[in-house]
Amino acid sequence: MGGTEQEYVKDAFDTNWIAPLGPHVTGFEKDIQAYLEQGSHVAVLSSGTAALHLGLQLLGVGRGDEVLCQSLTFSASANPIVYLGATPIFIDSEEETWNISPELMEAAIQDRIKRGKKPKAIVAVHLYGMPYKVKEVHEIAAKYNIPILEDSAEALGSSYDGIKCGTFGDIAVLSFNGNKIITTSGGGAMVSKNKGYIEKSIHLATQARDKAVHYQHSDIGYNYRMSNVLAGIGRGQMEVLDERVTARRSNYHFYYQELNSISEIEFLNEPEGSFSNRWLSCVMTPSYDIREQIRLSLLEEDIESRPLWKPMHLQPVFNACPNYSDGTSEDLFNRGLCLPSGSNLSTNDLERITSIIKKTLL
Repeated sequence: MGGTEQEYVKDAFDTNWIAPLGPHVTGFEKDIQAYLEQGSHVAVLSSGTAALHLGLQLLGVGRGDEVLCQSLTFSASANPIVYLGATPIFIDSEEETWNISPELMEAAIQDRIKRGKKPKAIVAVHLYGMPYKVKEVHEIAAKYNIPILEDSAEALGSSYDGIKCGTFGDIAVLSFNGNKIITTSGGGAMVSKNKGYIEKSIHLATQARDKAVHYQHSDIGYNYRMSNVLAGIGRGQMEVLDERVTARRSNYHFYYQELNSISEIEFLNEPEGSFSNRWLSCVMTPSYDIREQIRLSLLEEDIESRPLWKPMHLQPVFNACPNYSDGTSEDLFNRGLCLPSGSNLSTNDLERITSIIKKTLL
């Protein structure tokens, strides 16, 4: 926490704005809009997953449709596709950013069209805060007239060519879950330059109640709106977002300076034009065995590290879904490791972590 969150929460209690809506909800939305710029409109919701669900629905995804989805990601990127009765079509990564491969994405689009099933939408993810290849991905999407849902859950504070992530897709989503770069304990947001999408999302997120004196509903709605109390926390967090980005990037640079000379450690560099918030600092190792040596050595000292996301096309729940893979994401999963990356890590913490890794490898 940055320190001012309690002031906003206290204000919510003092004014008795505890119910789901209130001035901090509107204020938080305006804070995010001001940060992202680009004419963005924002609706804050109960989670990033809720934003994904509503976003896909607003893009017209429904039962029997197909949606292209980056395979190397957290399951929340794909689960809402299934909520709507659609089928995820998983696309492998490219090695430069670890994100959705433009080449495989276009090959998948062409193949699905040949099969009589043009994809209804594309879910592209800025993995671990590293922007995907925005120019290439969006050019292909425009070529086939397929909308993009930009999953920026891990990338608040990242940018591409000086433009903030979360502003590129037809619809984008943010997450304020407890593990994200800023948090409201639980929460998320939908972002779009299309004001109509945001207005419709707010309608659906508040049980789709029609404008009538009595309770009347013409659509199926959801209880997806963020509360005034949590929005107050978010307003305090927005005040320290740039500090959090600086801290996460500082973690990465410390790891890089200390470990880059070791032949068994490889880092994901920022491509030209990309600025990553370095939500997580990740490294690649030569093999599964070496990755596990490092992970277990850290664990013996009560230091948590984790493998990269297991690709969705390798998950049991999605094993029947089509995928277009060249083995990149599976290799990343087998050899990649997420190192401790919290914004409050001290220099002593970082020195302890890197000394254990050095001792393991050297």
